Amino acid sequence: MPSINESKHDEAVDASWEATRGAISGAVKWGIASALLGGVGYALSPIYRGLTIQFKVYLQMSGMVLGSMIEADQRLRQYEARVRAQRRLARDQAYWASFEKEFGKNEDEHGR
Repeated sequence: MPSINESKHDEAVDASWEATRGAISGAVKWGIASALLGGVGYALSPIYRGLTIQFKVYLQMSGMVLGSMIEADQRLRQYEARVRAQRRLARDQAYWASFEKEFGKNEDEHGR
C-alpha cells in the first residue's frame, strides 16, 4: 500500500501534467486566434502594418501566454474537482461497506 507521501506526490505529478496539457492546448488555440487577428490587422490596419516585427511577435506571444495560463488554470480546476469527487465517492463507499459489514447487507434476504 503506498504511503500518504507517495500518493500526494503522484497526485501532484498528475495535476502538473494536466496543467501542462492545458497550457499547450491553450497556447495552440490562442496562438491560432492571435495569428488570425494579426492577419486581419495586417490586411486592414496601416497602424498594425507599421509596427516592428519584434512588437508583432510580442503581441503573438502575449496571446499565446495568456491562453496557456487560462487553459492551464481551467484544466487544473477540473482536475481538482474530479479528484474531490473521487475521494468523496471512495469515502462514501467505505462508509457503506463498513455499515453493511456491521449490520448485514439486507436483513430481509437472510431472514426469509
